[in-house]
Amino acid sequence: MDTIASFFSFITTPVSWVIVQFHTVYGAIFGPDTGWAWGLSIVSLVVLIRICLIPLFVKQIKATRAMQTLQPEMKKIQERYKNDKQRQSEEMMKLYKESGTNPLSSCLPILAQSPFFFALYHVLNGIASGKTIGVINDSLLESARKAHIFGAPLAAKFKDSADTLHALGATVTDVRVVTAIMIILMSASQFYTQRQLMTKNVDTSVKTPFMQQQKMLMYVFPIMFAVFGINFPVGVLVYWLTTNVWTMGQQMYVIRNNPTPGSKAQAAYLERLTGHVTHHGKVRSRGARVIVKAIVAKGRERNEAERKFINSLTKAGLTAQADGNVVKSDSQAVAQAEDGTPTTAAGAPRRQQPKRQSKSQRQSGTKQPHEGEPTDEPSAPSTSLTKSEEPQDTAPAPPKQTPKPGSGTRSKAQSGQRKGGQRPKSPSKK
Repeated sequence: MDTIASFFSFITTPVSWVIVQFHTVYGAIFGPDTGWAWGLSIVSLVVLIRICLIPLFVKQIKATRAMQTLQPEMKKIQERYKNDKQRQSEEMMKLYKESGTNPLSSCLPILAQSPFFFALYHVLNGIASGKTIGVINDSLLESARKAHIFGAPLAAKFKDSADTLHALGATVTDVRVVTAIMIILMSASQFYTQRQLMTKNVDTSVKTPFMQQQKMLMYVFPIMFAVFGINFPVGVLVYWLTTNVWTMGQQMYVIRNNPTPGSKAQAAYLERLTGHVTHHGKVRSRGARVIVKAIVAKGRERNEAERKFINSLTKAGLTAQADGNVVKSDSQAVAQAEDGTPTTAAGAPRRQQPKRQSKSQRQSGTKQPHEGEPTDEPSAPSTSLTKSEEPQDTAPAPPKQTPKPGSGTRSKAQSGQRKGGQRPKSPSKK
């Protein structure tokens, strides 16, 4: 461990300088030799480092979103090579290379803060051994050795002997109780953060090697913290516990406001967004508009939660636009009547379809008026005759006229129609 810490010694001076600056501020409030002054200095160092790592965190989110866009392709590869795991892994790596994504990009924040972690460990180890390091001089070294956090010295370790702890002004019981509680909290926060990511913010419809790695890390990291935690000074435990709490809060914010498509977190987010949009009639936040825009662009590729969101908007008379905004649907748009009364398109009178004419009406050329339409033409006489009304003497039908040769028009006889009105049929005899 000393070899690794020495490798990162180039950053020891900046880290010690930052701690001393924060100690100057908190020492003026709580006293320079108190554990509050030194403990809050370490906490402030964590907050400063994590703020500086926000650009890397944004890059991590973008890389994660890029991985999510590859989910359909990953699913196809899994189905195509489901019996050949080696070929499946090769095709996955080829897909990562072609798309420019890296499944290990989620480890960037951890890798970036590793130098600061080892530098802080080197500083606190120097305090425990009574050696000045960085900008920490003899007076600051003596002040840090006197500082206790809940009865445990800043440089004390879980495995330190009773003589070493007595020299630091503490007992074995106090140090081991405090360090054990901090190790448990540190491991539990790490496990909860990883479990929250796996259970709420992962698309379970597609299983990738990356998901298996994350699931393995969910159990490996807490065990690693528990094993190595007994060799960490109390100051390093404060540092690592603070950064775990920061990561947990940061992860909760991302899961709530920018969930992974197809995850349980997205279903909960879209349910909240549906209530908000139907209440206000629009999408207010920029992040929500980006999510709605992505859902609209998917079309038929939407998952169940996204289809439910679109259907809920439709039932509320709203339509999601391609730019992420939400407007009122045309079928529910309010129209202004002539008398000034607002009416909806759904309440407008339906268009009446004309009644179908009978065969005799079509042949006689009589037009059937629409419902409510006045007509000046007399109604066509009924063609149905009873047996008593049938005329006894009927005139012989006129002879057919032969069309002139060379005529360009067909006669009615050739077209199958009779000249004049159609002769009524005799009623069937019972």
